[in-house]
Amino acid sequence: MERSDRSSSIHGHLLHGQVIPAHPLALTSNRTLDERHQRALTRYYIDAGAGGIAVGVHTTQFAIRQHQLYRPVLELAMETSRSWRASSTHPFAHIAGVIGDTKHAVAEAETARALGYDVALLSLGAMKHASDSQLITHCRHVAEVLPLFGFYLQPAVGGRVLSYAFWRELVELQNVWAIKIAPFNRYQTLDVVRAVADSGRRDIALYTGNDDSIIPDLLTPYPGNGKMVGGLLGQWAVWTHQAVALLRRAQAVRGHLLDASWLTESAALTDANGAIFDTANGFAGCIAGIHEILCRQGLLQGIWCLDANEGLSAGQSAEIDRVCRDYPMLADDAFVREHLDRWLR
Repeated sequence: MERSDRSSSIHGHLLHGQVIPAHPLALTSNRTLDERHQRALTRYYIDAGAGGIAVGVHTTQFAIRQHQLYRPVLELAMETSRSWRASSTHPFAHIAGVIGDTKHAVAEAETARALGYDVALLSLGAMKHASDSQLITHCRHVAEVLPLFGFYLQPAVGGRVLSYAFWRELVELQNVWAIKIAPFNRYQTLDVVRAVADSGRRDIALYTGNDDSIIPDLLTPYPGNGKMVGGLLGQWAVWTHQAVALLRRAQAVRGHLLDASWLTESAALTDANGAIFDTANGFAGCIAGIHEILCRQGLLQGIWCLDANEGLSAGQSAEIDRVCRDYPMLADDAFVREHLDRWLR
């Protein structure tokens, strides 16, 4: 498929709404890349029904850049995806996390494009003191390399507050395909939804990244005909098979009178996310918490992070025990057990 044809296909695929896991990083006990389990994770997401993967993002650990792992990790994910999906005719979005100042971000986007990635998920955390005008110029340069998946990252994990005016101007860039809305703040979430609605554009896919309000985001028909069609989430790096089922159910009922069971399910998912993401300790153990679930399922060998000081917080393991016990319907342990040996080959 020519790149232009593929781009059109992927753009439409994103607009339809997909489960896109933020891809973790599999490490050995020596904190080197564990290629076997890294491949297994990619295969898991594909077989679980995800519509794409996001690699080189916060969940992959931003520190891969300092360890010269950015290109190897993106390349491994792409190779694995292509080989595992060799006979598939369905679209699958390959999204590359891109960070840093303009020179660095453009270089990462060029690397991702050369490897075959479709879209750049652009974090603006490195430009904390830039003006809106400077940010738009930055985004325009990256968008000249790859289509943009805009990203409102919460300040607690490295993001910055972004105004309605910024989003309203950003969506005037024609190469903006989607936006991940993850400020973990309802007011700031509405800023993005309103900016897209006010622009009149219907070709920008809104994705929830608000791990604390996944179900409300997916079910809400926002003012101005706004809607979040899918999610690009660290939470969906675990229990992905169940996440796919959740998204399809939510898409089917959005805008209709809802049963109160949706509220109960939403509370359960938020409670589970609180344990996995370690909200009690300001998200200090969020990546290790994701690793813990995957390790318990056999998809990772351990919960090691590139930073030896990064791990589960005190009491976090017990909290994960609790939510796994209380909400077994959220997990996909049986699905993983059925396929794990094949993924690890």
